[in-house]
Amino acid sequence: MTQSAETILDDIRGFNAFGGTTLSFTDLDIPYLVNEFWTAGQRQSHAIQEISYRACFKAQLPEFFIGRLTAPGEAVHDPFMGRGTTPIQAALMGRRPLGNDINPLSALLTRPRLAPPPLAALEPRLRSVPWDTGRIERDDLLAFYHPDTLRQIGALKSWLARRAPLHETAPDPVDDWIRMVALNRLTGHSPGFFSGRTMPPNQAVSIDAQIRMNAKSGLPPPPRDVAALIMKKSRSLLKDGAPPAHPLALLSAGPAAATCAIAGGSVALTVTSPPFLDIVHYADDNWLRCWFAGIDISMINMAMHRTPAAWMEMVRAVLVEQARIVRPGGHVAFEVGEVRGGKIRLETLVWQAASGLPFERLAVIVNQQAFTKTANCWGVSNNAAGTNTNRIVLLRRS
Repeated sequence: MTQSAETILDDIRGFNAFGGTTLSFTDLDIPYLVNEFWTAGQRQSHAIQEISYRACFKAQLPEFFIGRLTAPGEAVHDPFMGRGTTPIQAALMGRRPLGNDINPLSALLTRPRLAPPPLAALEPRLRSVPWDTGRIERDDLLAFYHPDTLRQIGALKSWLARRAPLHETAPDPVDDWIRMVALNRLTGHSPGFFSGRTMPPNQAVSIDAQIRMNAKSGLPPPPRDVAALIMKKSRSLLKDGAPPAHPLALLSAGPAAATCAIAGGSVALTVTSPPFLDIVHYADDNWLRCWFAGIDISMINMAMHRTPAAWMEMVRAVLVEQARIVRPGGHVAFEVGEVRGGKIRLETLVWQAASGLPFERLAVIVNQQAFTKTANCWGVSNNAAGTNTNRIVLLRRS
């Protein structure tokens, strides 16, 4: 899909699907376009997107750009794919899903949802798991689980390690799906998870923190039926059906700045969001998921960029790689949020990082659900402790 930059910007300026008018202005020589471009409502996307992951954006974000900037069959990429929101949305829209993440956990969360097995295949496979052979590998995990539940988790973990080893890039789709759902059910704050009551499901607290939570609540972890909860979540994920037929996906694990498996000039659109400085500790949040999957998190170089200069250097390297793989006329939608109370505007660092590269810097698109004046775009008045807006630097490959 080839449109002029001005046509794309005119479409965004004229957007009013939620009744608001797009606000246009320039600040620090950067053009901004501000509106409510997608809903803030929960669970408004396809059900198969409902996998928890820390600091992930809504599926409506890539949907907004995929629909405007690509045609069916074209490749859409995310070099920091996390839970896989962008490649899953690409598949749902008939595009070719491409994704990468430094942590191989991301592929385990993404790959099964690109081509789900039939729901009817899951119960027979779960019955074949030797649940009575499970043992407790780590006593400290009893902070999260009832002993009977932890034995079930141990049985499933061992069974998956034999049938779908981590290095296998094309495991049986039923086994792959069961592992993905189990990874998503390990901890949470409701009876739909394997654990007792803990933090929301996008982060696993430490053992010591969970012990303190148990002591405060006075509630030991209750027994759970692991197979039943996997089936319950599977029915929820598949209630809207599977993605339609789409071109073959390509998922990889490695640095975002070195996606050598992707051919030069083959990508129509990159939609991504990198780690925001030092505010989210992805390794700490995912330690329990990595344990279950057999991933040695200590062997993964998940760098924390603690200064704006170091973060901008990382972004520059990633944009150099996007300049290689994105075709002329293709686009990069690079999303950042507010950090440190809104004092650091990461979009300005992305804008600077793109300087001198073969990209036309089109605008910063700010998705904000409620604003009354320009100044609100810079603060976090509606959510003082976190991200109040999505800020997307939109680049066009020259």
